[in-house]
Amino acid sequence: MKSNILINMVSAHAEGEVGNVIVGGVAPPPGESLWEMREFLETDKKLRNLLLNEPRGGVFKHINLIVPAKNPLANFGFLIMEPVHTPPMSGSNAICVATVLLETGMIEIQEPLTTFNLETPAGLIEVKATCFNGEARKIEIKNIESFADKLDVPLKIDDSKTLLVDTAFGGDSFVIVDAASCGLKLDPKFGKKIVDFGRKIIIAANEQIGFNHPSQDWNHISFCQFTNPVKKSGNTLKGLSAVVIEPGKIDRSPCGTGCSARMAVMAAKGKMKKGDKFVGKSIIGGTFECKIEEIYLQNKKQVIIPKISGRGYITGTHQIMRDPSDPWPFGYRVADTWPNRKFFKMSK
Repeated sequence: MKSNILINMVSAHAEGEVGNVIVGGVAPPPGESLWEMREFLETDKKLRNLLLNEPRGGVFKHINLIVPAKNPLANFGFLIMEPVHTPPMSGSNAICVATVLLETGMIEIQEPLTTFNLETPAGLIEVKATCFNGEARKIEIKNIESFADKLDVPLKIDDSKTLLVDTAFGGDSFVIVDAASCGLKLDPKFGKKIVDFGRKIIIAANEQIGFNHPSQDWNHISFCQFTNPVKKSGNTLKGLSAVVIEPGKIDRSPCGTGCSARMAVMAAKGKMKKGDKFVGKSIIGGTFECKIEEIYLQNKKQVIIPKISGRGYITGTHQIMRDPSDPWPFGYRVADTWPNRKFFKMSK
Protein backbone atom coordinates (compact mmCIF):
# COMPACT_ATOMS: atom_id res chain seq x y z
CA MET A 1 0.00 0.00 0.00
CA LYS A 2 1.46 3.33 -1.10
CA SER A 3 0.16 6.80 -0.38
CA ASN A 4 1.56 10.28 -0.88
CA ILE A 5 -0.86 11.75 1.70
CA LEU A 6 -2.18 10.73 5.11
CA ILE A 7 -5.05 12.87 6.37
CA ASN A 8 -6.71 12.09 9.69
CA MET A 9 -10.41 12.84 9.75
CA VAL A 10 -13.25 12.44 12.24
CA SER A 11 -16.64 12.06 10.59
CA ALA A 12 -19.62 13.69 12.26
CA HIS A 13 -23.09 15.06 11.70
CA ALA A 14 -25.21 17.73 13.37
CA GLU A 15 -28.91 16.89 13.40
CA GLY A 16 -28.34 14.88 10.22
CA GLU A 17 -26.05 17.18 8.21
CA VAL A 18 -22.59 15.72 7.55
CA GLY A 19 -19.68 17.87 8.70
CA ASN A 20 -16.46 15.85 8.75
CA VAL A 21 -13.47 17.35 10.55
CA ILE A 22 -9.79 17.17 9.55
CA VAL A 23 -7.71 16.83 12.71
CA GLY A 24 -4.29 16.09 11.20
CA GLY A 25 -2.24 15.72 8.04
CA VAL A 26 -3.05 19.08 6.41
CA ALA A 27 -0.98 22.21 6.96
CA PRO A 28 -2.85 25.48 7.53
CA PRO A 29 -3.40 27.35 4.25
CA PRO A 30 -1.44 30.58 3.75
CA GLY A 31 -3.11 33.79 4.87
CA GLU A 32 -2.87 36.54 7.46
CA SER A 33 -6.51 36.00 8.44
CA LEU A 34 -9.00 33.16 8.31
CA TRP A 35 -10.74 35.05 5.51
CA GLU A 36 -7.52 34.97 3.45
CA MET A 37 -7.09 31.28 4.28
CA ARG A 38 -10.67 30.70 3.12
CA GLU A 39 -9.91 32.52 -0.13
CA PHE A 40 -6.85 30.32 -0.71
CA LEU A 41 -8.92 27.14 -0.37
CA GLU A 42 -11.58 28.63 -2.65
CA THR A 43 -9.14 29.49 -5.45
CA ASP A 44 -6.54 26.72 -5.11
CA LYS A 45 -9.21 23.96 -4.97
CA LYS A 46 -6.74 21.08 -4.59
CA LEU A 47 -7.77 20.16 -1.04
CA ARG A 48 -11.45 20.78 -1.79
CA ASN A 49 -11.35 18.57 -4.87
CA LEU A 50 -9.35 15.84 -3.15
CA LEU A 51 -11.81 15.48 -0.27
CA LEU A 52 -15.17 16.51 -1.73
CA ASN A 53 -14.97 14.89 -5.15
CA GLU A 54 -15.55 11.20 -5.66
CA PRO A 55 -14.21 8.66 -4.76
CA ARG A 56 -13.45 10.14 -1.31
CA GLY A 57 -16.32 12.59 -1.09
CA GLY A 58 -19.76 13.28 -2.44
CA VAL A 59 -22.30 16.04 -2.89
CA PHE A 60 -23.75 15.34 0.59
CA LYS A 61 -20.50 16.01 2.48
CA HIS A 62 -18.99 19.07 4.11
CA ILE A 63 -15.37 19.12 5.27
CA ASN A 64 -13.94 21.27 8.07
CA LEU A 65 -10.24 22.02 8.51
CA ILE A 66 -9.02 22.84 12.02
CA VAL A 67 -6.41 25.63 11.93
CA PRO A 68 -4.61 27.74 14.55
CA ALA A 69 -6.72 30.75 15.46
CA LYS A 70 -5.58 34.24 14.48
CA ASN A 71 -7.80 35.84 17.11
CA PRO A 72 -6.14 35.50 20.55
CA LEU A 73 -9.57 35.02 22.15
CA ALA A 74 -10.21 31.82 20.17
CA ASN A 75 -9.09 28.31 21.11
CA PHE A 76 -9.11 27.09 17.50
CA GLY A 77 -10.08 28.27 14.06
CA PHE A 78 -11.83 26.26 11.37
CA LEU A 79 -12.47 26.57 7.65
CA ILE A 80 -15.57 25.13 6.00
CA MET A 81 -15.59 23.45 2.59
CA GLU A 82 -19.02 22.82 1.07
CA PRO A 83 -19.62 21.16 -2.32
CA VAL A 84 -19.51 24.50 -4.20
CA HIS A 85 -18.72 27.31 -1.76
CA THR A 86 -16.19 27.92 0.99
CA PRO A 87 -18.53 29.84 3.29
CA PRO A 88 -17.78 32.35 6.04
CA MET A 89 -19.77 30.44 8.66
CA SER A 90 -21.98 27.37 9.11
CA GLY A 91 -24.03 26.47 12.16
CA SER A 92 -24.18 22.72 11.61
CA ASN A 93 -20.47 22.57 10.82
CA ALA A 94 -19.65 24.63 13.91
CA ILE A 95 -21.60 22.10 16.00
CA CYS A 96 -19.70 19.23 14.36
CA VAL A 97 -16.34 20.92 14.96
CA ALA A 98 -17.14 21.69 18.60
CA THR A 99 -18.31 18.12 19.18
CA VAL A 100 -15.15 16.65 17.65
CA LEU A 101 -12.85 18.98 19.59
CA LEU A 102 -14.52 17.97 22.85
CA GLU A 103 -15.02 14.25 22.32
CA THR A 104 -11.50 13.65 20.95
CA GLY A 105 -9.89 15.51 23.85
CA MET A 106 -8.55 18.45 21.82
CA ILE A 107 -10.53 20.62 24.24
CA GLU A 108 -10.93 19.23 27.75
CA ILE A 109 -14.52 18.54 28.76
CA GLN A 110 -15.68 20.30 31.90
CA GLU A 111 -19.00 18.99 33.19
CA PRO A 112 -21.70 20.15 33.20
CA LEU A 113 -20.71 23.10 30.96
CA THR A 114 -17.65 23.67 28.77
CA THR A 115 -17.17 27.12 27.25
CA PHE A 116 -14.70 28.17 24.58
CA ASN A 117 -14.38 30.30 21.45
CA LEU A 118 -13.91 29.33 17.82
CA GLU A 119 -12.78 31.56 14.99
CA THR A 120 -14.42 31.36 11.57
CA PRO A 121 -13.75 33.43 8.44
CA ALA A 122 -16.84 35.45 9.43
CA GLY A 123 -15.52 36.17 12.92
CA LEU A 124 -15.47 34.87 16.48
CA ILE A 125 -18.23 32.59 17.76
CA GLU A 126 -18.84 31.62 21.38
CA VAL A 127 -19.52 27.98 22.24
CA LYS A 128 -21.27 26.59 25.31
CA ALA A 129 -21.34 22.80 25.45
CA THR A 130 -23.59 20.94 27.86
CA CYS A 131 -21.60 17.82 28.74
CA PHE A 132 -22.35 14.65 30.66
CA ASN A 133 -20.45 11.39 31.10
CA GLY A 134 -17.71 12.48 28.69
CA GLU A 135 -20.13 13.45 25.92
CA ALA A 136 -21.18 16.76 24.43
CA ARG A 137 -24.97 16.50 24.74
CA LYS A 138 -25.82 19.97 23.40
CA ILE A 139 -23.77 22.61 21.60
CA GLU A 140 -24.88 26.25 21.77
CA ILE A 141 -23.33 28.65 19.26
CA LYS A 142 -23.49 32.42 19.63
CA ASN A 143 -23.50 33.34 15.96
CA ILE A 144 -22.22 36.44 14.21
CA GLU A 145 -24.26 39.51 13.27
CA SER A 146 -27.21 38.54 11.08
CA PHE A 147 -29.55 40.82 9.17
CA ALA A 148 -32.38 41.04 6.68
CA ASP A 149 -31.34 42.58 3.37
CA LYS A 150 -34.41 42.86 1.08
CA LEU A 151 -37.99 42.19 2.18
CA ASP A 152 -40.96 41.11 0.03
CA VAL A 153 -39.14 41.55 -3.27
CA PRO A 154 -40.76 40.22 -6.48
CA LEU A 155 -38.72 37.49 -8.17
CA LYS A 156 -39.61 36.25 -11.63
CA ILE A 157 -39.15 32.54 -12.35
CA ASP A 158 -39.19 31.08 -15.88
CA ASP A 159 -40.95 34.16 -17.34
CA SER A 160 -44.23 32.78 -16.02
CA LYS A 161 -44.30 32.93 -12.22
CA THR A 162 -43.51 35.78 -9.84
CA LEU A 163 -42.74 35.07 -6.19
CA LEU A 164 -42.35 37.38 -3.22
CA VAL A 165 -39.05 36.63 -1.49
CA ASP A 166 -36.81 37.94 1.27
CA THR A 167 -33.02 37.97 1.29
CA ALA A 168 -30.92 37.84 4.45
CA PHE A 169 -27.52 36.99 5.92
CA GLY A 170 -27.04 34.68 8.88
CA GLY A 171 -23.37 33.81 8.44
CA ASP A 172 -24.14 33.01 4.79
CA SER A 173 -26.57 34.53 2.29
CA PHE A 174 -30.12 33.32 1.66
CA VAL A 175 -33.15 33.90 -0.49
CA ILE A 176 -36.18 32.94 1.63
CA VAL A 177 -39.55 32.01 0.15
CA ASP A 178 -42.81 30.46 1.33
CA ALA A 179 -42.93 26.84 0.16
CA ALA A 180 -46.68 26.84 -0.51
CA SER A 181 -46.35 29.82 -2.87
CA CYS A 182 -44.09 27.59 -4.97
CA GLY A 183 -46.50 24.66 -4.85
CA LEU A 184 -44.08 22.66 -2.71
CA LYS A 185 -44.64 20.32 0.21
CA LEU A 186 -41.62 20.05 2.51
CA ASP A 187 -41.31 16.30 2.68
CA PRO A 188 -38.25 14.10 1.96
CA LYS A 189 -40.09 12.22 -0.79
CA PHE A 190 -40.36 15.48 -2.76
CA GLY A 191 -36.65 16.22 -2.37
CA LYS A 192 -35.84 16.28 -6.08
CA LYS A 193 -38.65 18.73 -6.83
CA ILE A 194 -37.55 20.97 -3.93
CA VAL A 195 -33.94 20.95 -5.13
CA ASP A 196 -34.83 21.69 -8.76
CA PHE A 197 -37.04 24.64 -7.82
CA GLY A 198 -34.51 25.88 -5.27
CA ARG A 199 -31.71 25.96 -7.84
CA LYS A 200 -33.92 28.00 -10.18
CA ILE A 201 -34.62 30.47 -7.39
CA ILE A 202 -30.93 30.79 -6.44
CA ILE A 203 -29.98 31.55 -10.04
CA ALA A 204 -32.86 34.02 -10.50
CA ALA A 205 -32.19 35.74 -7.17
CA ASN A 206 -28.52 36.28 -8.01
CA GLU A 207 -29.44 37.68 -11.42
CA GLN A 208 -32.37 39.87 -10.34
CA ILE A 209 -31.69 40.82 -6.70
CA GLY A 210 -28.12 39.99 -5.72
CA PHE A 211 -26.43 40.42 -2.38
CA ASN A 212 -23.47 42.48 -1.18
CA HIS A 213 -22.24 42.15 2.37
CA PRO A 214 -21.43 45.59 3.83
CA SER A 215 -18.07 44.57 5.31
CA GLN A 216 -17.12 41.12 3.99
CA ASP A 217 -16.28 40.27 0.39
CA TRP A 218 -19.35 38.04 0.04
CA ASN A 219 -21.34 39.13 -2.98
CA HIS A 220 -23.76 36.41 -3.98
CA ILE A 221 -26.75 34.49 -2.66
CA SER A 222 -25.70 30.98 -1.66
CA PHE A 223 -28.88 29.21 -0.58
CA CYS A 224 -32.63 29.05 -1.08
CA GLN A 225 -34.65 28.50 2.09
CA PHE A 226 -38.21 27.22 1.63
CA THR A 227 -40.35 27.85 4.70
CA ASN A 228 -43.65 26.76 6.15
CA PRO A 229 -45.65 29.22 8.29
CA VAL A 230 -44.47 29.53 11.89
CA LYS A 231 -46.58 28.56 14.87
CA LYS A 232 -46.30 30.72 17.99
CA SER A 233 -46.75 29.79 21.64
CA GLY A 234 -45.82 32.54 24.09
CA ASN A 235 -42.44 33.91 23.05
CA THR A 236 -41.49 30.75 21.13
CA LEU A 237 -42.03 30.26 17.41
CA LYS A 238 -41.67 26.95 15.60
CA GLY A 239 -41.18 26.47 11.88
CA LEU A 240 -40.21 23.88 9.29
CA SER A 241 -37.86 24.76 6.46
CA ALA A 242 -35.76 23.15 3.74
CA VAL A 243 -32.53 24.79 2.62
CA VAL A 244 -31.27 24.02 -0.89
CA ILE A 245 -27.48 23.97 -1.14
CA GLU A 246 -25.57 24.22 -4.41
CA PRO A 247 -25.04 22.29 -6.59
CA GLY A 248 -28.27 20.50 -5.67
CA LYS A 249 -28.99 18.98 -2.25
CA ILE A 250 -31.15 19.72 0.78
CA ASP A 251 -29.61 20.51 4.16
CA ARG A 252 -30.48 17.59 6.42
CA SER A 253 -30.25 19.82 9.48
CA PRO A 254 -32.44 22.86 10.21
CA CYS A 255 -29.44 24.94 9.00
CA GLY A 256 -27.95 27.23 11.64
CA THR A 257 -27.15 30.14 9.34
CA GLY A 258 -30.58 29.65 7.75
CA CYS A 259 -32.32 29.85 11.14
CA SER A 260 -30.28 32.98 11.89
CA ALA A 261 -31.28 34.56 8.57
CA ARG A 262 -34.93 33.61 9.09
CA MET A 263 -34.95 35.13 12.59
CA ALA A 264 -33.40 38.33 11.20
CA VAL A 265 -36.23 38.56 8.66
CA MET A 266 -38.89 37.88 11.29
CA ALA A 267 -37.35 40.54 13.54
CA ALA A 268 -37.30 43.03 10.66
CA LYS A 269 -41.00 42.33 10.04
CA GLY A 270 -41.87 42.76 13.72
CA LYS A 271 -42.62 39.07 14.29
CA MET A 272 -39.73 38.48 16.72
CA LYS A 273 -38.05 40.62 19.36
CA LYS A 274 -35.05 40.35 21.66
CA GLY A 275 -35.32 37.29 23.87
CA ASP A 276 -37.78 35.47 21.63
CA LYS A 277 -37.05 31.85 20.77
CA PHE A 278 -37.33 29.96 17.51
CA VAL A 279 -37.31 26.20 17.05
CA GLY A 280 -36.20 25.38 13.52
CA LYS A 281 -37.22 21.99 12.19
CA SER A 282 -35.59 20.23 9.23
CA ILE A 283 -37.07 18.12 6.48
CA ILE A 284 -36.00 14.93 8.33
CA GLY A 285 -37.29 16.11 11.71
CA GLY A 286 -34.12 17.43 13.35
CA THR A 287 -34.37 20.60 15.44
CA PHE A 288 -32.22 23.58 16.37
CA GLU A 289 -33.29 25.64 19.36
CA CYS A 290 -32.57 29.27 18.57
CA LYS A 291 -32.89 32.64 20.25
CA ILE A 292 -32.43 36.33 19.46
CA GLU A 293 -29.82 37.37 22.00
CA GLU A 294 -29.47 40.99 20.88
CA ILE A 295 -30.97 43.47 18.41
CA TYR A 296 -29.32 46.77 17.49
CA LEU A 297 -28.62 49.14 14.62
CA GLN A 298 -25.34 49.05 12.75
CA ASN A 299 -24.75 51.47 9.87
CA LYS A 300 -28.51 52.19 9.88
CA LYS A 301 -29.30 48.49 9.42
CA GLN A 302 -30.97 46.34 12.08
CA VAL A 303 -28.84 43.35 13.04
CA ILE A 304 -29.46 40.51 15.44
CA ILE A 305 -27.11 38.27 17.38
CA PRO A 306 -28.60 34.75 17.22
CA LYS A 307 -27.93 31.74 19.38
CA ILE A 308 -28.26 28.25 17.89
CA SER A 309 -28.34 25.00 19.85
CA GLY A 310 -28.21 21.43 18.57
CA ARG A 311 -26.36 18.17 18.98
CA GLY A 312 -23.48 16.70 17.02
CA TYR A 313 -22.63 13.01 16.69
CA ILE A 314 -19.32 11.37 15.79
CA THR A 315 -19.81 8.58 13.26
CA GLY A 316 -16.26 7.34 12.69
CA THR A 317 -12.60 8.04 12.09
CA HIS A 318 -10.81 7.82 8.76
CA GLN A 319 -7.35 8.01 7.26
CA ILE A 320 -7.50 9.51 3.78
CA MET A 321 -4.88 8.16 1.37
CA ARG A 322 -3.96 8.58 -2.30
CA ASP A 323 -1.98 6.11 -4.37
CA PRO A 324 0.69 7.98 -6.39
CA SER A 325 -0.42 6.06 -9.50
CA ASP A 326 -4.12 7.03 -9.13
CA PRO A 327 -5.15 8.54 -12.51
CA TRP A 328 -7.63 10.86 -10.72
CA PRO A 329 -5.46 12.38 -7.96
CA PHE A 330 -8.05 15.06 -7.17
CA GLY A 331 -11.12 12.99 -7.93
CA TYR A 332 -13.95 13.49 -10.39
CA ARG A 333 -17.59 14.52 -10.71
CA VAL A 334 -20.35 13.03 -12.83
CA ALA A 335 -23.59 14.93 -13.41
CA ASP A 336 -25.83 12.10 -12.19
CA THR A 337 -25.13 13.09 -8.58
CA TRP A 338 -23.32 16.41 -9.08
CA PRO A 339 -25.88 18.68 -10.78
CA ASN A 340 -24.35 22.05 -11.54
CA ARG A 341 -25.18 24.78 -14.03
CA LYS A 342 -21.43 25.34 -14.29
CA PHE A 343 -20.69 21.64 -14.55
CA PHE A 344 -17.32 20.79 -16.00
CA LYS A 345 -15.32 17.65 -16.64
CA MET A 346 -12.52 17.08 -14.16
CA SER A 347 -9.10 16.83 -15.75
CA LYS A 348 -6.88 13.92 -14.88
